[in-house]
Amino acid sequence: MNLKPSFKPLPVKPLLLATALALMFPGLVQAKTFDLQNAGIEDIQAAVDAGALSYEKLTRLYLARIAAYDKKGPSLNTVITLNKKALDTARALDVEFKKKGRRSPLHGIPVLAKDNYDTADMPTSGGDFLLAKSVPYVDAPSIKQLRDAGAIILAKVNMDEFAHGGIGYSSRLGQTRNPHDPRRHPAGSSGGTGAGLAAWFAPLGLGSDTGGSIRGPSSANGIVGIKPTNGLISRTGIMPCVLTFDTGGPMARTVYDAALALGFMTGVDAKDPLSMTSAGHEFKDYTQFLKTGALQGVRVGVIRDLAGTDPEVDRVFNESLDELVKLGAVLVDDVHYPAIVMQNRAVAMEPIRSEVKDNYVAYLGTLRPGFPKTVTELAEQGIKLTAPKGEFQPHPSVFTRFKALGERPALTSISYTSAKQYAMPAVRGAVLGLMEEKNVDVLVYPTRSRQPEFIDPLTPYIVDRPPTPSLTSIANVTQFPDVIVPAGITRDKMPVTLSFFGPAWSEPKLLAYAYSYEQATHHRVAPSTTPPLPGEHFEY
Repeated sequence: MNLKPSFKPLPVKPLLLATALALMFPGLVQAKTFDLQNAGIEDIQAAVDAGALSYEKLTRLYLARIAAYDKKGPSLNTVITLNKKALDTARALDVEFKKKGRRSPLHGIPVLAKDNYDTADMPTSGGDFLLAKSVPYVDAPSIKQLRDAGAIILAKVNMDEFAHGGIGYSSRLGQTRNPHDPRRHPAGSSGGTGAGLAAWFAPLGLGSDTGGSIRGPSSANGIVGIKPTNGLISRTGIMPCVLTFDTGGPMARTVYDAALALGFMTGVDAKDPLSMTSAGHEFKDYTQFLKTGALQGVRVGVIRDLAGTDPEVDRVFNESLDELVKLGAVLVDDVHYPAIVMQNRAVAMEPIRSEVKDNYVAYLGTLRPGFPKTVTELAEQGIKLTAPKGEFQPHPSVFTRFKALGERPALTSISYTSAKQYAMPAVRGAVLGLMEEKNVDVLVYPTRSRQPEFIDPLTPYIVDRPPTPSLTSIANVTQFPDVIVPAGITRDKMPVTLSFFGPAWSEPKLLAYAYSYEQATHHRVAPSTTPPLPGEHFEY
């Protein structure tokens, strides 16, 4: 176990010496190229070290992309709130770097935060127009940890309202669009983060996941996502959806960047009892596990339960399996989950949704005066918005569902306690039993069983919209980790991703497998709707 960061601030004087030598003997130094479209965090920091890039300039480049493509061009509609102090923070971090060196590899790195993460300097609305001016008293622990590492929270981005939905629509901002095809949705509920990262509005983003809300948008937008073991990241300060299944997690454009961010988000939080379970299991540096060749000899169970939903997704998935074999993996193909696992929504998730009303009473009680205090109040006030009001949009279906949640059985009901005490352990045991029976190290499946659907303007009004066939909720009921990596594109140029799913606290192995696959295949593609802007490409 490694509980202390292995990162050390880079000394500035050697960098100045290297710069001087480069000026004196230019023939000895090979020119490097910086390309924002493909720049990971290591590339960014290398350009800063060379004096070719500052954190202020980097922030300006990302702000220019947001200005060009969020409300203009393809009108992705991801950003709810821009951090007005982002440039000031970047300038201060430039000064600090020159005087003291780098706090961590995240020093000066812009981050998109889903709008259910508490930020003391920007509103946290959960996508709801009623909370549009709700500024929390303090940062969520994960936000504070990232800021302490030197990261810049660049913007709060759109999400499905209260994280209830899967299409990226909220009354706070309306519909977010998929940059690969703006006619399609970005999935949800972390759709704004997924779309923003795909359009490279920042190198890092934050999502939350209750049934697939990090992984669906990661897949639909063709990026990397980590749904960690529940308890690895504190849930304090993240607006709840269904707290038993909730977790925060990083989203990024590369496995390295996501793994790097994860290490700065872990840790025990006295205010979140579930985080106590991570003691002895957490790491502050997950990049140490990222090695090519990690798939050699690994036994991979291939989950086929939703095969046939979308032929194009199946095709890309099958091609990714061939790639795994070339990388040395041993496939155990055509594996199927037991019935209780496939029925997890009915046996566990649905009864446990009763806790939503209590979860929200607890969260809303932390807000400043003047905001609703129960799901019933939220529903009653929200239903009154029947026509657009500025950027606020009617969303009757979510408020109707919230009204129904207020009428759910109490947490003392037999259905709720049975789901917690028996159904969840049964699903967990069935997954572990399957892995033991098949003697596999990891399970893989296509994260989304079908391509992102076309946006239906009537969707916000549909109360009982059928869910997209998905296996992602299994990770929430078991509370196991799931790591998502791009696997290719369909003939419609929509991304497909591969999920690496394993037992609790197996993040080091899953990240290693995902990294090995990513480095061998490089399947991430840039959306054609958000091309490079002037100044994003230069040599130094």
